[in-house]
Amino acid sequence: MRRVDRPRRLAWQVFRGSDALREGLLTAEQLRGDNWMSVGYNVFADSRLDRDHELSCRALALDLPSHAYFAGPSAASLHGVAHAAAFGDAAHLVVPAGTRLNQRKHATVHRMRLSDDEVEVHRGFPVTRPLRTCWDLVLWLDLVPAVTIIDALLHAKLVTAAELGELAHSRFGRHGAARAARAFALADGRAESPQESRLRVGLIRAGLPRPELQHPVTAGGRVLHPDLAWPDFKVAIEYDGEWHDAPDQFHLDRRRLNLLVNDGWIVLHVTSRRMRTDFAGIVREAKTALRSRGWRP
Repeated sequence: MRRVDRPRRLAWQVFRGSDALREGLLTAEQLRGDNWMSVGYNVFADSRLDRDHELSCRALALDLPSHAYFAGPSAASLHGVAHAAAFGDAAHLVVPAGTRLNQRKHATVHRMRLSDDEVEVHRGFPVTRPLRTCWDLVLWLDLVPAVTIIDALLHAKLVTAAELGELAHSRFGRHGAARAARAFALADGRAESPQESRLRVGLIRAGLPRPELQHPVTAGGRVLHPDLAWPDFKVAIEYDGEWHDAPDQFHLDRRRLNLLVNDGWIVLHVTSRRMRTDFAGIVREAKTALRSRGWRP
């Protein structure tokens, strides 16, 4: 369908289709055009907007009752953790018991009351604060996905390890406290990607000693920071994401590898494909390298 100019009031916006029709901003034919995309029942958005989780939350926010807050993965996404939730994922909402909520098929609704110090308005969205968000993450998600998001919140300095420890201690004996303590103990804000977080947690759960992240190594007159390292054994693991395939980055990585190897390090490389298809093999290789340097489980 031929594109037409967008009304200024609707440009880059999320809106109810019925409102746009009633106010004469669009015709039904225009609403079905390429300028707009449907993001829920009677909810449309400028098609130039990113199809991310924030867009899903903007759609829901058009019809939120008072005292409803985005929480868990949705709150983490709105706090800036892009991998916490995707466009197609249901938004997590916390509402008081007895609250009526429209568009439930687009949301996972948790009914509870939050204290004032657990919530805030962030960039126009009612959300749980980062510390409360971490608590909900470990209760609602599996361990590894929860830790990858908490790592990112720590990395962004939205929470601290001390705050997480205090939270787990203050809720000792309550439902979820042991689960939270375990997740918080595994979290590390030095992780620079969710895949690095998954790799680290997977290795620890497989019985390997906890690695250091971005540990500084002076080699060849340069200070290098392997993704994961066991300095006592001079064993390191580098995670090769897609960006490492770029020609310039490939040559930089090989130079870093040579410097580490010349300094006596064993350096293992892990790809995203092996993370998906052969994690057991990664564990075996890491254990073999560590044993060769004197590690004993």
